[in-house]
Amino acid sequence: MCLALPCRIVAIDGDTATIDVSGMKKDISLALMDDAAVGDYVIVHVGYALTKLDPEEAEKTLALFAEMGEAALHEAAREIH
Repeated sequence: MCLALPCRIVAIDGDTATIDVSGMKKDISLALMDDAAVGDYVIVHVGYALTKLDPEEAEKTLALFAEMGEAALHEAAREIH
């Protein structure tokens, strides 16, 4: 199953960003975006940032995952390639 998740960018090095998803750090590609910055929330799908997301919307979505349980959020985060 593929899932697009809101993730916060914590570092950028060229076309690669490090994101934080519930405490898990992953490296993703920014090749499809040209205006990402540290602190932005982005939608990530199969290892690529697709678009920026409003911080309030990102927090709402992450809160819904938290309601489903921490295990659901960690499982979704593992799906990011």
